[in-house]
Amino acid sequence: MNILILGSGGREHVFADKISKSPLCDKLFIAPGNAGTAECGTNLAISPVDFTAIENACIEHQIHLIVPGNEDPLVAGIVDFIESNEKLSNVLIAGPNKAGAQLEGSKDFSKALMQKNNIPTAAYCTVEKHNIDEGYAFLESLKPPYVLKADGLAAGKGVLIETDLQAAKNNLAEMLNGKFGAASSKVVIEEFLHGIELSVFVLTDGKHHLMLPSAKDYKRIGEGDQGLNTGGMGAISPVPFADKLFIDKVEQRIVIPTIQGLKNDGITYKGFLFIGLMNVDGEPKVIEYNCRMGDPETEVVLHRVKSDLLELMLATCKGNINEVNLDIDEQTAVTVFLVSGGYPEDFVKGYEINGLEQITDSKVYHAGTKNEDGIFQTNGGRVLAITSTGNSIQEALTTSMKNAEIIQFTDKYYRKDIGLDLLKL
Repeated sequence: MNILILGSGGREHVFADKISKSPLCDKLFIAPGNAGTAECGTNLAISPVDFTAIENACIEHQIHLIVPGNEDPLVAGIVDFIESNEKLSNVLIAGPNKAGAQLEGSKDFSKALMQKNNIPTAAYCTVEKHNIDEGYAFLESLKPPYVLKADGLAAGKGVLIETDLQAAKNNLAEMLNGKFGAASSKVVIEEFLHGIELSVFVLTDGKHHLMLPSAKDYKRIGEGDQGLNTGGMGAISPVPFADKLFIDKVEQRIVIPTIQGLKNDGITYKGFLFIGLMNVDGEPKVIEYNCRMGDPETEVVLHRVKSDLLELMLATCKGNINEVNLDIDEQTAVTVFLVSGGYPEDFVKGYEINGLEQITDSKVYHAGTKNEDGIFQTNGGRVLAITSTGNSIQEALTTSMKNAEIIQFTDKYYRKDIGLDLLKL
């Protein structure tokens, strides 16, 4: 069968690498893809949110299955578009519909779902311009720091954390007045949760679910989790403290009630479910949901999945994932991202990348790359993800560090401490 993956990052390279190796895959297309995905299939110069172009590509290339990578097409309703399109009646799509994607597309929707289904999370208050005084009062009831989240998608920039009450109030007013555009026309104020963050990943067909490996990513640009937030500087899987007891709590208190709660509201959620958690003294609490896999978490989570990913995607669409065997590599995986100097602020693209052919014992997933006349070049802030496995975090990190030194491009930067904080617990 012919497959179309939507997206262009490291996550999509993982999808492409896995799916291209499936005996069920005849032809693989990636829209728009990157230099790494081009080695797995055919890149198409199509935006993941250009539904008309996607429709035309499905017809031209006789696509049987679409795998959306990031949240934008899901929140915009790509699943509804495909499933209601008579021209594409034979095309399956592995992801939640627009109603289900509200889990990520609307913080207020997800918090209301949690509250309704007694899913453990932080106390919250949703504020719009008309009830801003209610928001001020809720802030006054909280202890610092104060968490403010834009309700809609804000390209990863819609969360503010303030230690000063007046600054939090000022930020609330600015957000409601368009600080993050339409995304912050509604703001969710949350109680700050103290603990250790991690993520748990689930694959569901709306009736059954599979628990994928846990992961922890590192967002700050600087070592020791200092500096600006990024799209992710690295990740590890599994998370050492997320033992069977903890994961069982997550499954029983969060995963099952979330899927059932959606179903009770008439939403059959299919696809990946990403649950951002805080471990509060051994008890899991939900920080957020995402309606897709994370990046760089995919580079460690799916790297450890030995089962046929295409078979899993098909079972998700057809409602029989309970019949598919999930085989997980028990080793630890560590991903280290090589990024462009200046990222996450201004950076230069187009630098030549050297040393890829010298890499051993690691898998290199492309993110912000392009291939110009056979020469790999940087084409984004986060350039390459180096993933290694080992019997411990330290062993896997050492391998990734060895290969991070081999790959060269101008102004290369990477963190050397991914996962080391967990060794101190």
